Amino acid sequence: MMDLLVPDKAHDESRQGEALLLEPINANNNGRKLYIESYGCAMNFSDSEIVASILSEKGFETTSDYKVADVIFINTCSIRENAEQRVRARLRDFAIAKVKNPGLVVGVLGCMAERLKSKFLEEEKLVDVVVGPDAYRDLPNLIEQVDGGQKAVNVLLSREETYADISPVRLNSNGINAFVSIMRGCDNMCSFCVVPFTRGRERSRDPQSIVAECHDLFNRGYREVTLLGQNVDSYKWKAEGQQTGAESEKPVLGMDLLDRVLASGEDFIELQNQVSHSGEGVTFANLLERVALISPELRVRFSTSHPKDITDDVLHTIAKYDNICNYIHLPIQSGNSRVLKLMNRTYNREWYMERVAAINRIIPECAISTDIITGFCTETEEEHQETLSIMDHVQFYFAYMFMYSERPGTLAAKRYADDIPEAVKKRRLQEVVAKQQQHSHERLKKLVGTTQKVLIEGFSRKSEKDYSGRSDQNTVVVFPVAEGYKPGEYVNVLVEKCTTATLIGSVVE
Repeated sequence: MMDLLVPDKAHDESRQGEALLLEPINANNNGRKLYIESYGCAMNFSDSEIVASILSEKGFETTSDYKVADVIFINTCSIRENAEQRVRARLRDFAIAKVKNPGLVVGVLGCMAERLKSKFLEEEKLVDVVVGPDAYRDLPNLIEQVDGGQKAVNVLLSREETYADISPVRLNSNGINAFVSIMRGCDNMCSFCVVPFTRGRERSRDPQSIVAECHDLFNRGYREVTLLGQNVDSYKWKAEGQQTGAESEKPVLGMDLLDRVLASGEDFIELQNQVSHSGEGVTFANLLERVALISPELRVRFSTSHPKDITDDVLHTIAKYDNICNYIHLPIQSGNSRVLKLMNRTYNREWYMERVAAINRIIPECAISTDIITGFCTETEEEHQETLSIMDHVQFYFAYMFMYSERPGTLAAKRYADDIPEAVKKRRLQEVVAKQQQHSHERLKKLVGTTQKVLIEGFSRKSEKDYSGRSDQNTVVVFPVAEGYKPGEYVNVLVEKCTTATLIGSVVE
């Protein structure tokens, strides 16, 4: 039966540690049960679908109870400290299960794999398999190695792997919304982020496979796709025979890249420029258009944009097609140019404000959301105030807000002192959160009395007497259930009131 509860497409705390389940394929069952638990961002949950697809082809059946599993995988995140803490706690639970079932295979997938492989395998001896984000095709072989009594590891990063030929199993899906990965890795060496070293360098998936996947989803009844990438605006696919990276240089991957920068003194921005995005090919604007043309009934979203890369071409493409949602997630991280430089964000306050002005000019009704980090290394009180002032200037619809958490293996951890007291970080975060709640409420109050086109996604979280969906601007809209419309359909909702995060109304013809 279709699960009609609305999925939250953000970094939803309620989804952290979610066990993924799909219907068994009886004809291909090998008798072994697979348990996959995921942490982190949408990319990680998307990767778990790829893993499930690969192993289901080998006869594995998924289970939502790790105590009856034969193979346990935990798909990890290194972005936030609390995710790592949760993963370690869960591994201790799995270790207890392994005592009761010595044949149980326990593995770590994803972003923590390369950075902590030695700790997991040799020091703490918590796991049997460690697999990086580019090595999921190797999982059946690695499981066989463990069955034979050996520990198994593959954390090699790739300049080619995009899993373009693998059709992900849609796990825990409502059959309406789907994530579609368009690229892997990242070349933006933000000093606070470990992703380029855990997920490898940036490479784009071929557009034909992306469009084919989106077309297949539409034919199967899905009505919204979200194109995923660490930085979707730098998507670039070149014709056969052309290369998307530095053509004459052997690729530098993983933590070796950071070691090289630290040893040689090379500037991260200069290293980024070695990866060419010039020449003929399919840009992100081109790809957006191709997906939008599948059907006007297929909504198209994307995440995440980078202020240094989002182009007017992308904005004009959004404005051109009604089914490309008027919503852009544009992380700023800090409103101060000096702090942005320390973060190696490669733009300053003025650049960001110009991009916001361009969005407002080309797509006047576009909603903008953001990410904000408080208490980054050496941030002064005056610089924190600049973050608050840029929030006042933009008035974001919503934001993901965090205190700075030093991540091992990042440039910031190696070069800068984490010198802002926790109490100061927390107080600054509270100020940011309070301001964002004010702005979110003001934005939604302006929509009271308007009619919003809503894609019904399922029942509201609070009551099965109400449906819930999202507007074009990615705002949650709640309205009473009634005959004549159902999940997966579009309805027009007259907004009658709002909370700080939700529009409430009723369907109108």
